[in-house]
Amino acid sequence: MKKVVYFDNAATTPVRAEVMAGMLTYFGHEFANPASHYRFATKPFNELDEARAKVANAIGAAEASEIYFTGSGTEADNWAIQGVAQANAKKGKHIITTEFEHHAVLETCKYLESKGFEVTYIKPDSDGMIDPEDIKNAIRPDTVLVSCIYANNEVGTIQPIAEIGKIARAAGVLFHTDAVQAVGHIPVDVVGDSVDLLSLAAHKFYGPKGVGALYIRKGVKIAPMIFGGMQEGNKRAGTHNVPGIVALGIAIDYAIVEMKSEAERLQSFRDKLINGIIKTIPHTKLNGGANRLPGIVNISFRFIESEAILNLLDFKGICASSGSACNSDTLEASHVMIAMGISHEEANGTVRFSLGRYNTEADVDYLLATLPPIIQKLRDMSPLYDDFKRNK
Repeated sequence: MKKVVYFDNAATTPVRAEVMAGMLTYFGHEFANPASHYRFATKPFNELDEARAKVANAIGAAEASEIYFTGSGTEADNWAIQGVAQANAKKGKHIITTEFEHHAVLETCKYLESKGFEVTYIKPDSDGMIDPEDIKNAIRPDTVLVSCIYANNEVGTIQPIAEIGKIARAAGVLFHTDAVQAVGHIPVDVVGDSVDLLSLAAHKFYGPKGVGALYIRKGVKIAPMIFGGMQEGNKRAGTHNVPGIVALGIAIDYAIVEMKSEAERLQSFRDKLINGIIKTIPHTKLNGGANRLPGIVNISFRFIESEAILNLLDFKGICASSGSACNSDTLEASHVMIAMGISHEEANGTVRFSLGRYNTEADVDYLLATLPPIIQKLRDMSPLYDDFKRNK
């Protein structure tokens, strides 16, 4: 099998060796249920507390008790939105979010609409940025929640979270942010940013899949979503995934320590990739503004479809995506691209390359050498490209 060059780190990351080593003992020697009352359960119980403190430290939470472990970032998003909506329904049934959220947020909001809630969807600008004033203008007396993604998962744009948080706090409205793409990659400060609820997932920063967390600021009214036991402060039932939670704590510790140096390294690779593509391949467009995550590059290639590009890249051992892996089975144009005002033609030719800690400059060079002939080959077969050349 040929070497795999992996440029889809925004979809998921490999578990780093140190994280794997740290979690293995909790599958075997220290397998006790931390909710048990015998001494054998003491170490797993203590490890949960330690992991909780690590997550709190990583996002600037005031107390470790404000961290609640979940089964994924998607669960955290669902719980934040549904839980706040249910617990605060007497105040009102109006929610504000954006048009280019992850589907975990959008589908939850659609579900709540079917239950009698009203949702206002704020449109991003052409650079993939939300204007805080648009959120301010959308707030009503019956608004109970604002939910805005911290950094978009497809184009990587980092939103003005502190400004939005300040607006929501001044209006007495709770503020949730889906920070799944941000945590572990850029500095996050829930207190400084006036964030009330924040979602994260371990597998985005070299931890395992199947574990995430929800930050809930002390005093926030939220209903539980999973019932059955008294785990997680009687807010989220279910036997703790101790190996996963321990791994999340280890992974987030490494991510915070390495954040600055890794961001600088990835930014240099990212910029080299962007400049190389724009310089060597005509009729391309970089999507998203300058304020983006260190490792995300989103490019539209005119006249051809992303599915064909990805298939030929895969044949060359290169993994990339056309957007969110959670929605990769659909052939529809990305809702993120459409929300940003990009045409369906360009949206259908969009590819996301997301870099990570195991990528090297040689990987970038290989992609830059491999991609131009693939694009040219597909354009040579494209009726749209033929029409364009005839009408020039």
